[in-house]
This record gives sequence, structure tokens and C-alpha cells, in this order.
Amino acid sequence: MISDFLHRRELARIGRDVGVRLEAHPRIQRIAFDDVRVPMQVYCYQDFMSKAECAELIAMIDADAIPSELYRAGTGDQSDFRTSYSCNLDRWHPDVLRIDDRICGLTGIDPRRGETLQGQRYAVGQQFKAHHDYFHTDQPYWEKERKAGGQRSWTAMVFLNEPKGGGETEFPQLSFKMLPRTGMLLIWNNMAPDGRPNPYLLHSGNPVTAGTKYIITKWFRRGFWL
Repeated sequence: MISDFLHRRELARIGRDVGVRLEAHPRIQRIAFDDVRVPMQVYCYQDFMSKAECAELIAMIDADAIPSELYRAGTGDQSDFRTSYSCNLDRWHPDVLRIDDRICGLTGIDPRRGETLQGQRYAVGQQFKAHHDYFHTDQPYWEKERKAGGQRSWTAMVFLNEPKGGGETEFPQLSFKMLPRTGMLLIWNNMAPDGRPNPYLLHSGNPVTAGTKYIITKWFRRGFWL
């Protein structure tokens, strides 16, 4: 369909534009991967948030977190697939808006394409098994998401603390794990260079083995989310 082609072209443009912007930033590192057939756009930014800012958002998550929701196709018991607690942070709270604006400014993506920042908390044993952040368009939920900005392009995630054990963000198809580091931003493009979903960006939030892990995540859409 023509509309699908145009949407892929727009996603490809977003990927290129954000990539150029991130690679020009002096404090951002691109993470290199060997033996993959599709170029990966995965970056990290150390100390993107201060410890004080992280503590502010941790308190907000603790105040509002509820069992995390799950978009997943399939049958059978999936109760152990995503066992964290999460909440949508108050988009207009000054402390949240400051971080949200910083992420949007870093990427250059119009804030209207960004979903509300989501806070997530993982206690011992809690996890989010391997999944993609992009939407699978053959699933029933897609009709709703298609009208709400469409496909997800970039994911920006900030580690708010360092649990005493576990809690890595793992990309199994890339043989890569990122240990939580307080204030560090991890950001990646969910699309391949041609604007199609990139299956190599399968990732998981591994079980916490000691302490508690806190993160925030912001997803960007092809179109306007608000």
C-alpha cells in the first residue's frame, strides 16, 4: 500500500536525522556490534541525569507504580512475562517536563511524537522478558496504535539507580548486556535503515537478583502521539 511505503519512508528519515544528531554530540557513544546484517543505531550517554534528578523520579515512581501492562500476542499463561511495576509520570510536572524536554532536544524529535515518560520499578525476581518495542502490525492492538501516532521509532531509557545485582538490559541477538548505571541514557532506533522494524533489537529487562531497579522510558512514534 502507498501509505505503508510513505510511513516506512518517514521512519527511515527519522532514523537518519536522529542518528546524525546523536553522532555529532560529544558525550554520546555509539555501540558497535559485529556480525549483524542490519546496521544498529544504539547509543549511550553517561550521566545524562544527575543523582538528584534520578532520586526525584524514583520518589514519583514509588508513589504511583502499579503492575505493568503488557502488549503481547499468544496464548497460555503469560503472568511471568512482565512482572515489574510501572506508571506514566505526570507529563506537566516541572521535574518530569525538564527531563522530557532534554530527551526531545537531544534527539531533535518533535515532542508531539513522544509518548509520556513511563517509570518502571523492578524488585528482586521481577523482569521483562525479551520483546520488541515496535508494534507488530498483525496483532489486534495495532488498529488502536495506528491511530495514535503509529509505529514506534526510537526508544530512550534512563537508569535511575544501580541495583545490587542483576537487572541488565540485554539484547540477546546482539550478544550484548548493559549494566544499570545511575543517570545513564541508553537510546536505540527500533527501525532498520529502510524504515522497517528491526528484529535484532529484541531486548529484555533481566531479573533483579538483589536490591531494586528503577528506570524511565520514553518511546517516540512516527506521527503525533498527543
